[in-house]
Amino acid sequence: MLLYQPNNGYCYNSDTHFLYSFIMNNLKKFKNIKGELLDIGSGSGILGLLVSRDNPNLQLNQCEIQKVFQFLTNLNSNNNKITNKLFEGSFLEIEFEKEFDICISNPPFYHNNVIKSENSILNIARYQDSLPIDKFFSKVYKVLNQKGKFFFCYDAKQLNVLLKCLENNKFNVESIQFVHPNENKDASLVMIYARKNSKSLTKILPPLIMFEGSEFSKKVNDIYKMSSTHSIKVDLDEYC
Repeated sequence: MLLYQPNNGYCYNSDTHFLYSFIMNNLKKFKNIKGELLDIGSGSGILGLLVSRDNPNLQLNQCEIQKVFQFLTNLNSNNNKITNKLFEGSFLEIEFEKEFDICISNPPFYHNNVIKSENSILNIARYQDSLPIDKFFSKVYKVLNQKGKFFFCYDAKQLNVLLKCLENNKFNVESIQFVHPNENKDASLVMIYARKNSKSLTKILPPLIMFEGSEFSKKVNDIYKMSSTHSIKVDLDEYC
């Protein structure tokens, strides 16, 4: 999958690949994956495109607030011959005309107290003040159907807030996995699968270890191989 990305701006990273793998692993137990998929904060479009590529019976919907990434989402969708419907604007403000079976997102999650970049495009893509957790989960609940699935990743250090907000918004956590830089370091990322109207017990998956020594772990290399993406950096100043 060839994906255009901005020379000067937010680019997808390993988190998106790991979340894609997490989604696919959790969807394996379902025999027929179909219906409406919503990729929230699509950026370059990578997450929704990967999940749609591997589940061709899903109808891909994407929403994005920034014009430069709206352009990239559609460009990458067209170039990879995957049909999408793009909703332009803030996820919190868009009035969707339909419900969704699956919502996926790699949302902005850096804490607001961190020193921010002078690049406004980077800030919107990175910092949670553009998509506060409680408002984010509340809107996801509203747009999902009655058995809708919700997959996302977030800063592992904010797990207590995530679990509280999910419960407050009537989500049940069905599966969770932590990502560690190496086996001796604390988790830096958490990936969560939550569902509406579910009473299932939570499944804690084995941790994903990024590095073994100075090299990627076998699991990480397997994920990159499964993703099979190639980035092309382009100058998109005229779209900013």
